[in-house]
Amino acid sequence: MSADTATPPLPDPPTHLTGYRAACARGELVVQRCAGCGRWVQLPEAACPWCGGGELTYEPVTGTGVVHTFTVVHRSFAPGYRGREPYVMAWVDLPVGVRAFGHVVGCAPEEVRIGMPVRVTFVDELPHWRPA
Repeated sequence: MSADTATPPLPDPPTHLTGYRAACARGELVVQRCAGCGRWVQLPEAACPWCGGGELTYEPVTGTGVVHTFTVVHRSFAPGYRGREPYVMAWVDLPVGVRAFGHVVGCAPEEVRIGMPVRVTFVDELPHWRPA
């Protein structure tokens, strides 16, 4: 590959993702909580979307939830996912009152249902969901 066609390196992730990524690498699901207003914040943010506070800490959560909604991807435009179709992407309601996003694995796409209980599992240090 010539220098002018080489893929540029990915930028470093934002610093507010460091704790999240470290927890995922340990196999632990965490959600941010704002010290100012006490609200849960998911997906990770640099500041609280509710009060604007900048003191957000990561707290472990149970890793259980239920599928709120999902889609089955039959044709992926993301290069890293081409050839893996079909796969399921879902929003999962967590008991703390926020939704987490990720793949549903461990079952056929046609078995996924709204309201299905799921448990977190980690694949390539990213949270995925499997039937509970």
